[in-house]
Amino acid sequence: MIVSLAIRDIVLIDRLQMDFEGGLCVLSGETGAGKSILLSGIGLAIGARSERELIRHGCEQGSVTAELEVSHDNTVWSILDEQAIEYDGGQIILRRVITQDGRSKAFVNDQPVSVTLLRQIGESLIEIHGQHDERGLLNPSGHRALLDEFGDYNDLIKSVESEFHELTVLKEALETEREKLKIAKQDEEYIIHNLEELDLLSPGIGEEQSLATKRTQMMRGEALSDGLSELLETLINDKGVDVALRSTLRKVGRMSDQVPGVLDGVAESLDRAAMETSEAITALENVIRELEFNPYDLENTEERLFAIRAAARKHSCQPDGLVALKEKFEQKLQNLKFSDEAVTRLTQEVEEAKVKFEQAVGRLSKARKETALEIDKLVNNELPALKMEKAEFKTFIEPLEKEQWNGAGGERVDFRVSTNPGAPFGGLIKIASGGELSRFILALKVVLARKTSVSTLIFDEIDQGVGGAVANAVGERLAELAQKAQILVITHSPQVAARGTSHWLINKALSTENGSVETTVIPLGKETRREEIARMLAGAKVTKEARAAADNLLEW
Repeated sequence: MIVSLAIRDIVLIDRLQMDFEGGLCVLSGETGAGKSILLSGIGLAIGARSERELIRHGCEQGSVTAELEVSHDNTVWSILDEQAIEYDGGQIILRRVITQDGRSKAFVNDQPVSVTLLRQIGESLIEIHGQHDERGLLNPSGHRALLDEFGDYNDLIKSVESEFHELTVLKEALETEREKLKIAKQDEEYIIHNLEELDLLSPGIGEEQSLATKRTQMMRGEALSDGLSELLETLINDKGVDVALRSTLRKVGRMSDQVPGVLDGVAESLDRAAMETSEAITALENVIRELEFNPYDLENTEERLFAIRAAARKHSCQPDGLVALKEKFEQKLQNLKFSDEAVTRLTQEVEEAKVKFEQAVGRLSKARKETALEIDKLVNNELPALKMEKAEFKTFIEPLEKEQWNGAGGERVDFRVSTNPGAPFGGLIKIASGGELSRFILALKVVLARKTSVSTLIFDEIDQGVGGAVANAVGERLAELAQKAQILVITHSPQVAARGTSHWLINKALSTENGSVETTVIPLGKETRREEIARMLAGAKVTKEARAAADNLLEW
């Protein structure tokens, strides 16, 4: 609840310090006294839109500070933990500063925060309701959250959120795999064709260099072999060296018989020469044999060499890179298989997740329908006491198409009313008149407050357009509501004011210091409160009868 509120230099407020109590806190005053200014100040503290026109004339800036006491089980603590905002015990201080240049600064426990975060925190603690307020109860977009909060089935909501998240992740993964498979399929024919060519070619690392070397050797060997054959012919023909040496050696042998010992050295030298010549001829014959090859070998070598080089040019890589390219094509083909399998697997997983999600949505829908019936019953039980016996409240749950289901479930929720028997149901703001609207909202608040986490509810002239017994019934319901949450009510109704546990008078008067118009808020004691309620009853002139009626309302 709000413990204290400090407003400085906002519109007609110079300095204002209010210390609040729990229960039903009443604020009253004549029309134009500045009640809306007070609400604007509280709105600034909880993140409402700021305008520099709100700054008091002649001032550089305006500020609002609200100190609140919050129960330990309020959801706001998780927000503070997520944002790493320090807090002490159950106290939270919200502060807002606006300056003449239009800028706004926000603080939570004196730690700077964004206005968005201030609003998130503020709206989880304080709820302001006015006749023309189209948020909260009057906005169907918030009705589902109100229904869920009352139903208290967080586990079902978390289950839907979890299953929807899982389904979304799987759908995204499936779409990714399908896209990959689609792209891969477009290249499949190309991959298979090239892989077949490379499989047929079956290139090896270093093979191109080896073939090139072999081809060079074969081409050079052919020319060398022809030359060596000519040399061999020179050595072994009829007039060749070998024949001449052996003929000469025989002649020297015959001459040696005539002059024994004289030609022995010549014979030995010729014999060695003949032997070495014979060995040279043998070696030359061996070389010639080694250089001999099948002409088809050169043709085959050239054919494979050229095929490898052609493949390398086709794929814009080095010949040795064909091996890695072949492996790459094989991997792509394998990936096609895996992608196809992944699509099949993910398709099955998506279907299974969809079933789980639909089951979770079904359980949540059932709980919402049961809760809706409970709320309808409780709200309709409140209406007779508010002099709306002929009116009816009903929660409409509209199923969505499955394609529209999300983490919040599979239906829209809309609070609707019918003001007369047989009349069609419609939205609160469309069907109900001003006074009826206030009472519908009050009935709803009385019911929803049984499980609300908001610690302070502010009603701006919720009793407008009603009086007498109806106003008294409104006061009773506000007093009942104040047993579960702090209620601040701005009212013109003496019946409502008399129910308050505390009462402030909002007044506008000339400042004694500078003569400017100022709005002040004065806490009322027993006698001053009696006078204010008597004024509310009688008008400008407070009579003895009005005071007696005030005493009767206050039950003194």
